[in-house]
Amino acid sequence: MTRVLVVVGHGMAGNRLIEEVRAGDPEGRWRIVVAAEEPRPAYDRISLSSYLDGKTAADLDITTPRLRADPLVDLRLNTRVTGLDRDARTVTCADGTVLPYDALVLATGSRPFVPPVPGKELTGCFTYRTIEDLDALREAVRPGEPAVVIGGGLLGLEAARVLRLLGGVPHVVEMAPHLMPLQVDEGGGRVLARLVGELGVDVHCGNGLASVDAGPDGRVGSVTLSDGTVLPASTVVFAAGVRPRDELAEPAGLERGGRGGFLVDERCRTADEHVWAVGECAAVLGTCYGLAAPGYRMAETVARQLLGSASAVFPGADTSTKLKLLGVDVAGFGDVHARTEGAMEFIREDRAAGTYGKLVLARDGRTLLGGVLAGDAGGYAVLRTLLGRELTAPPELLLAGGETL
Repeated sequence: MTRVLVVVGHGMAGNRLIEEVRAGDPEGRWRIVVAAEEPRPAYDRISLSSYLDGKTAADLDITTPRLRADPLVDLRLNTRVTGLDRDARTVTCADGTVLPYDALVLATGSRPFVPPVPGKELTGCFTYRTIEDLDALREAVRPGEPAVVIGGGLLGLEAARVLRLLGGVPHVVEMAPHLMPLQVDEGGGRVLARLVGELGVDVHCGNGLASVDAGPDGRVGSVTLSDGTVLPASTVVFAAGVRPRDELAEPAGLERGGRGGFLVDERCRTADEHVWAVGECAAVLGTCYGLAAPGYRMAETVARQLLGSASAVFPGADTSTKLKLLGVDVAGFGDVHARTEGAMEFIREDRAAGTYGKLVLARDGRTLLGGVLAGDAGGYAVLRTLLGRELTAPPELLLAGGETL
């Protein structure tokens, strides 16, 4: 007998779930109905900025022709779910459609966080999340004029890259003392700020946004920071993080995590045995993960359960990151902030070359707990494999890219 799996959301994690279920279900035990709020199928949100660098929306599409033609996958675009009835096992859509389910997976993702400041709704203010956001920016950015990005994390620096591609002159405002506060330490953030500054991006760290101010034409003309600094701006992009899309939780009687998200156990399952959550909307044992890789692992975990593996559990998240931001290499892995008791730091910085490297070692001085690389991340692949293991060479040699054996 064919059962019905309803997936709410068709982002990267939701798409992985669908692929995994179909790949492991040649008998067709599950028919999958996908309620996708966006007007297009799942796409590579990590590479979003490349949409303004020569790639098309079709290039970013991560669905396969096989999946799009699969008779057991009913993908419904522009379909927003407004509620779910756990007793009746149905979800209701904004157009009045009611979808029955045997199993329900919530993959609703997250929404951009917009700080509650005066002027945030002025013409010229944007978020950075979707292809539609980039289309709007393409129309709005005025070449040669200043633009301000609120947020100096991964999203913020990607948004700054987009503004440069469109001809804007970007400023980045970050409330934390340094850029990318979740992924790198103060030293790495300082080097990153210096390098992107040399590329024409002004960085303002340790400063919050007080207001967005209108110009003479009624649209954005400037922003005022918490220390009183006024930055001229014809465009403002909010890229200060995201919040889980968990608005379906309370009306349905589903518990949230302490910082939002559908609360799920190590199997990514809610307290309702028929309802799971994956991706950025899932608070696994109370923790939300804003990266693609953990979302994929969650999707695979749930798919295995739907296919009969009762013992499948989320293996945890590897939050290691290696990126090229505005042309600058940066990487963070393991305990980047040396918060482990007894941890020691070994730092190698070459100001002339614009590089910074740090290894975090255990109390024994030999076991690698984490590290940060900025300006040159060539050693990342080797160092990441050494996490939790004894170093194969002196720290200074590893940071210099020397032999590891």
